[in-house]
Amino acid sequence: MKISVVIPVYNEKRTLEELLRRIARVAGSKQIVIVDDASTDGTADRIRRLEEDFRSRGPAAIGLTEPIDPLEMTFDYQPENRGKGAAVRRGFMLTTGDVVIVQDADLEYNPADYPALVAPIAESRADVVYGSRLKGGGLRNGYVGNYLGNRFLTLLSNSFTRLRLTDMETCYKVMRGDIARGLELSANRFGFDPEITAKIARGGHRVVEVPVSYHGRSYAEGKKIRWRDGFVVVAAILRYAFRD
Repeated sequence: MKISVVIPVYNEKRTLEELLRRIARVAGSKQIVIVDDASTDGTADRIRRLEEDFRSRGPAAIGLTEPIDPLEMTFDYQPENRGKGAAVRRGFMLTTGDVVIVQDADLEYNPADYPALVAPIAESRADVVYGSRLKGGGLRNGYVGNYLGNRFLTLLSNSFTRLRLTDMETCYKVMRGDIARGLELSANRFGFDPEITAKIARGGHRVVEVPVSYHGRSYAEGKKIRWRDGFVVVAAILRYAFRD
């Protein structure tokens, strides 16, 4: 199965190329879709150089010299900062894979988990897979406030979607390509997770969770979510519970 990996990028020049190398080394045919969300730290310029270099040098552009499975790279640039949800929505439109994976541009999540995430879809046991940091144990090792907030938001979302998720806010949302490309999404920022979860639930798709590893970074290292963003998520959960 061909995998399309959608990477929304905002000010991640320190980690992006290492992430790309990790994804490229995962077995199987892959398409990487990079959507820069109007970065301000030089990330966009670095991506443009990478795009040009990849055309001529292929995987060597990201520092790979060993043989890898077929790799495509697709690049897109938002004209202004619109948020993760808008970047992912744009990325979905550019995918061509049988399976689509959402991947944050930092190194909190490990692409080595892709085979476990894709397996339930490949085996026709699921249409959508969420990678649970709680089941993997990593969520408990971060900030206590973030952990408790995530648990509350997940339970609140479950009460409306009737799913039994343990980690609604996970980056790793994996689904059949036709589902990703067929979703009608509108949330631009932190409302993305509750919106896509609500619409997946309403679509009647089979959803399962698998444990994933997680190494949360600190705010000093660039962690972006803050406690006040939780209010945005609550509002989105309530909004998309009653609105298609």
